[in-house]
Amino acid sequence: MSDIELAEVESFALDHTKVKAPYVRKIGVERGPKGDAITNYDIRFVQPNHGEIPTAGLHTIEHTMAGLLRTRIDGLIDFSPFGCRTGFHMILWGEPEPAEVAAAVKSSLEDIAERITWEDVPGTEAKSCGNYRDHSLHSAREWAKVILEQGISLDAFKRSKIA
Repeated sequence: MSDIELAEVESFALDHTKVKAPYVRKIGVERGPKGDAITNYDIRFVQPNHGEIPTAGLHTIEHTMAGLLRTRIDGLIDFSPFGCRTGFHMILWGEPEPAEVAAAVKSSLEDIAERITWEDVPGTEAKSCGNYRDHSLHSAREWAKVILEQGISLDAFKRSKIA
């Protein structure tokens, strides 16, 4: 092991063999110098080390949910995919409750599964996306259906579907 110092990252300390996706998990709350709260959520759609969302579908889910979530929950800063392609980090101002976050995620996935058309997906042209050719609404829609069918849990370690 080299002598390079690395900070501990909570996500890498999580035992990925014990979680049960899909789930919404509050990772933590950070406070800024003026006391502002920023909350980080683990939005896990696929069981780690058992599968992954193909890049094109993940990309379309990311772009679409970035817009949908902002209409459903206040203070969304970022919705970014994990490199492992099993879910997303969701960063928000304030301290929204997990149930509020899960409801916003669920209704957004319902729109992707049932209502979104290609024309609704933002950032699908060269001027608005750095890899605009790598999108698939079909894949996003099919994955949204799978996730909804399994149900989103508020407990990362037990299956307990939200309504």
